Amino acid sequence: MLAGPALDRRSGQSQPVRGRLASLTGLRAVAALLVVGTHAAFATGKLSHGYLGLVWARLEIGVSIFFALSGYLLFRPWVVAAADGAAVPSTRAYARRRLRRVMPAYVVTVLVAYGVYTFYSTGPNPGQSWSGLIRHLTLTQIYTDNYLLTYLHRGLSQTWSLAVEAAFYVALPLLAYVLLVVVCGDRWQPARLLAGLAGLAAISPLWLFVLTTTDWLPNSAGMWLPAQLAAFAGGMAVAVLQMMGVRWRAGLVVPVAVALFSSTVSVAEPLSKAVLYAVIAMLVVAAPTLAAGGLSDRLLSSRPMVWLGEISYEIFLVHVLVMAVVHGAVLGWPLFTGSLAGLYLLTLAVTIPLAWLLNRLTGRRLGAGAAGPR
Repeated sequence: MLAGPALDRRSGQSQPVRGRLASLTGLRAVAALLVVGTHAAFATGKLSHGYLGLVWARLEIGVSIFFALSGYLLFRPWVVAAADGAAVPSTRAYARRRLRRVMPAYVVTVLVAYGVYTFYSTGPNPGQSWSGLIRHLTLTQIYTDNYLLTYLHRGLSQTWSLAVEAAFYVALPLLAYVLLVVVCGDRWQPARLLAGLAGLAAISPLWLFVLTTTDWLPNSAGMWLPAQLAAFAGGMAVAVLQMMGVRWRAGLVVPVAVALFSSTVSVAEPLSKAVLYAVIAMLVVAAPTLAAGGLSDRLLSSRPMVWLGEISYEIFLVHVLVMAVVHGAVLGWPLFTGSLAGLYLLTLAVTIPLAWLLNRLTGRRLGAGAAGPR
């Protein structure tokens, strides 16, 4: 992480790089807390409680924010190289960093979850099998028909999105080549690049249209990367806009994102919801990058939010397992009953120390590249 202000060569403006990265790290904490919230609402049966239940359900937007953050942070080195006329990032080094950041904590979590569910169960758990274990360890659990009946694991249900992340990691070098070499002719042409990213984002609604109107795809295909590409492409577009020196007003970006989020409550159609989620996620990532400054930026870069953001990946990994044990074994509540606030707070009280410990045990030093994708 850079220590001081850096000069943006496109805009000529001095940017507090440390503050910007801190804000992105804090944003990871927000995304993780949203995901925990929607899972707590599901476990306590609050998703069926009218308008408020729909609001709790839409907290799943945290997943799209994670996707957009990955799109921004991972594509940005390619964008910088293209703008500077420099060599592209090493694919081998990129793959090594991805494996090092993602897999150690993930493998530990998977093994612990399977160990716990060997002795503890609150109902059918189709993923608790040797084939399920192999699928989860290889992040291929979503590539099946009838995922809910074949490989869904009660302690790892959230990891479908990590499987999508892994697919994006694999696809990104090829996507960067197509966008920067094929579309842009191996030259810095930001307008063409943004048009290419718009085409990439359009794959998601097309994929979902085919999924919902035909029987050509497995019913789990709504979890696959093509269905989520719009959110990644939004984050990638933010990296291009930033390199172009584009600046958006902080006082406009955040209210627009909030207004769009409010509109998702009345949207049930998967295609429209996916597009709205992608736009919202793009705006949320743009807030600390293209529209840095203001109250939201100060909150995101505060010390507690940055600290939580540094262990947000581990929070994401362990919270479902913790929530299941807390809800069923500790509190003794049947599924779809209980206090949402109570389950949410108690889950976090147990999850956060475990997430910190997992972070330490798997060797990822806090503060080292804190804003990077997890």
